[in-house]
Amino acid sequence: MEQYIYDSFLDILREELVPAMGCTEPIAVAYAAALARDTLGRMPDRTDLIVSGNIVKNVKSVVVPNTGGRKGLRTAVAAGLCFGKAEKELEVIADATEENLKELDAYLETADITMEEADSENPFDLAVRLYAGEDTSYVHIVAHHTNVVRIEKNGQVLLDKPFSNETIQAPENRKLLSVERIVEFANIVKIDDVRNILQRQIDYNMAIAKEGLQGDYGANIGNILLLSYGNSVHNRAKAWAAAGSDARMDGCELPVVINSGSGNQGITTSIPVIIYAHDCGVSDEQLFRALVISNLVTIHLKTGIGSLSAYCGATSAGAGAGAGICYLYGGGYDQIAHTIVNALAINSGMICDGAKASCAAKIASAVESGLLGMRMYMHDSQFQGGDGIVLQGVENTIRAVSSIARDGMRGTDKEVIKLMMSTS
Repeated sequence: MEQYIYDSFLDILREELVPAMGCTEPIAVAYAAALARDTLGRMPDRTDLIVSGNIVKNVKSVVVPNTGGRKGLRTAVAAGLCFGKAEKELEVIADATEENLKELDAYLETADITMEEADSENPFDLAVRLYAGEDTSYVHIVAHHTNVVRIEKNGQVLLDKPFSNETIQAPENRKLLSVERIVEFANIVKIDDVRNILQRQIDYNMAIAKEGLQGDYGANIGNILLLSYGNSVHNRAKAWAAAGSDARMDGCELPVVINSGSGNQGITTSIPVIIYAHDCGVSDEQLFRALVISNLVTIHLKTGIGSLSAYCGATSAGAGAGAGICYLYGGGYDQIAHTIVNALAINSGMICDGAKASCAAKIASAVESGLLGMRMYMHDSQFQGGDGIVLQGVENTIRAVSSIARDGMRGTDKEVIKLMMSTS
């Protein structure tokens, strides 16, 4: 493998596999608010929050962590303003104290916060404008959770980063990804180059999954799966992943190492691989290489879709998990490619209706598809090019699914958001 590709894949893992506290959309709102407050230099008299419909969708029903169980956009922006630490980015409100929560309550009682929908075609678009006396500040984030494209103070532009409102633009290094290159990279990567990144993912994501099984979170999908279907490795892989989401969606304050901007996707792509690796008794090195596969496959599948859409991101992560588990069983490029195609053929089309308790059940479904996709190929069965959305070759199928999710499901996204807003 050429050195620049090797280095690019390492950069992708470093950029994507970062810790986040709670659902990443409300955290992104809190981050923007904290950054705008720092730019203003004091607390505002008035706050204008401008967000795309997909941000509204993913914040409406999920608990904002470190806020005492509170939900919604007002809570997210107020938490960022009151005690957010912008330098911590996706852990912006991780250090909340009881005094901070009292401050938050007092602020929410009188805060002048207005909200409006962004005039943008980009599914991920949020801006915060603050007013204090004659001073103003403005922060604009587009495309993903920490991608700040503009900062202003009193009309003076402090940061201006080119972006497009209408297109999903993949970073240049993501364009190098292919399933064949991912497998090659996983086979040759020096373990010390990825050890710290992946060990943190193992430690964080397994911790929140364990907490989800021990506590009473959300709809308790993880525990229901274990009670209903037993303790096989197949079922544990689904149950532990679902339990991580149970806890995360219900406000658990443990951090998660995310993938493609999503904690649920980080959980889905990693925990099943870890569960299977422990069951198979493989070495740490083999587990790390399998996690390289699962994480990079998930990122590859999500690159053409974008961070937010009507297409449930767990579908991509479940396919990634299936690919990683296939690698644990000795699968090479051909086996992994067919696992991915099979998984996408089974579950593509599952809609995203925001972050909330049912995400855990969708994660279980996505992991099941990844596992079935793997088992199909192990038993000499596969979906062929021409079967529905399956095209000839894994990369063509990935592009086809990306097009469906990104473009074809835009109307679905609008209907989902309209329905959710009608019940708010």
